[in-house]
Amino acid sequence: MDFLSSLATVTIHWGALLFVFLLFVAAVSVVVMYWVDTHQTSHTIRRNYPVIGRFRYIFEHMGEFFRQYFFAMDREERPFDRAERSWAYRAAKNVDSTIAFGSTRSLETPGDIFFLNCAFPTLEEDAAQPKEICIGEYTAKKPYRTRSVVNISGMSFGALSKPAVQALSRGARKAGIWMNTGEGGLSPYHLEGGCDIVFQIGTAKYGVRNNEGHLDDTKLASLAEHQNVRMFEIKMSQGAKPGKGGMLPGAKVTEEIAHTRGIPVGEDSISPNGHVDIKSIDDLLNMVHHVRQVTSKPVGFKMVVGDLTFFETLCELIHKKGIEYCPDFITIDSSDGGTGAAPQPLMDYVGMHLRESLPTVVNIVTSYGLRRYIKIIASGKLIVPGKAAWALSAGADFVVTARGFLFSLGCIQALQCNKNTCPTGITTHNPDLQQGLVAAEKSERVANYAAELFHGIGMIAHSCGVKEPRELNRSHVRIIENQSRSQLFSHANPLPNVRPEYINMTALKEEAISKEERLQ
Repeated sequence: MDFLSSLATVTIHWGALLFVFLLFVAAVSVVVMYWVDTHQTSHTIRRNYPVIGRFRYIFEHMGEFFRQYFFAMDREERPFDRAERSWAYRAAKNVDSTIAFGSTRSLETPGDIFFLNCAFPTLEEDAAQPKEICIGEYTAKKPYRTRSVVNISGMSFGALSKPAVQALSRGARKAGIWMNTGEGGLSPYHLEGGCDIVFQIGTAKYGVRNNEGHLDDTKLASLAEHQNVRMFEIKMSQGAKPGKGGMLPGAKVTEEIAHTRGIPVGEDSISPNGHVDIKSIDDLLNMVHHVRQVTSKPVGFKMVVGDLTFFETLCELIHKKGIEYCPDFITIDSSDGGTGAAPQPLMDYVGMHLRESLPTVVNIVTSYGLRRYIKIIASGKLIVPGKAAWALSAGADFVVTARGFLFSLGCIQALQCNKNTCPTGITTHNPDLQQGLVAAEKSERVANYAAELFHGIGMIAHSCGVKEPRELNRSHVRIIENQSRSQLFSHANPLPNVRPEYINMTALKEEAISKEERLQ
């Protein structure tokens, strides 16, 4: 008993001393901050309201976190609201993704869409698996055949951490989908999962560049020898930063990343805002032809749509140059696409939204009689089944998403992708933060998310009365005009017929037949 009494006395004594000491430190800190604030000239608030004014910056920093968890409603947040993120999390964890009582999505917002259910929906026993699509069927010596509908969009090693790339690669293999490398080059971690890979050639030619930063055919051919590398995508522009190259802070450029990209260690990696060797549509088609000649595999390009005359001129030139110069696919990115780092003026104000650009490009390619040769890939916030199903109904052959798969890895939308401080270990190269991301565990969630996204698209398709997702078309969708009226998508934006002058397309058909015969 005496021991406990002595211990209590000592604890109280030292506790009191510690409290007095902390009070003294706090008082000195307040005095120092007061002196600093009243004598500095950079911040008006701190100068006029010394010490107290500092709370503004604390609240400003913490505000985005408080809004996310306490104040924002389920459908209010940007860039992804809580309802969409929650669906992605549940899908990745393979838990119940149903909801109760009623939808929290506004069902009467002008411009939004809804699908038309059929009186006789497709029964489960009548449902069909997606048909196989062949990319590069008429042009490439080694075309790519796949049944996948949903795939992983471009995210670079460097922007993403090692375990994140490993998890995506393994998960893509389990799901039977492809993974785009992004412009950061091909790392061993892309390959170790064994999934199909689309290699992206960015403006800086990372991974296939020579010492001057130009395309190195030897490195390109060497990459094409990997059986898993199925296609090559030339990145012309990106939705979140059209007209701006990739930006990777020097803090993220480790020795391994520098080796993969072919750049100096620890220096900011900023890509040119355009290809130095592609300055016209003719240059682009020549590059498509050249890369395909070197690799023997399908080649296409990615861009966020701006000037629509680009596609008119592109299609006209393909007819003049021949099918050998035709891109095998075009990836249409949306102006609301994502990235790790981009200037806000470009992210907020430049480029066309996928809702308008996708059907427009499909229409142009169709009217020139090139739809069978050019596959269309849609990208841009397509993380939930409804949005992905809309893209297919608008005419896309494939849907790709990056941020949807980031959510499957555990992304919490902390908006710190550009700071190397990602709390989930996805976009940081800090080993302490990376240890929380276990690739083996997260790869299962990647596969689950892909499967659930496809399943959700399938449910919409079956409700509309078609057997598989790619049978969705514009007649299955209505666009809301006001609270009491909507318009059929196929009436608002009908798919055009092939222009009379391009119906026969003798030269293209002869070349296509000749190519088919050579491949057989």
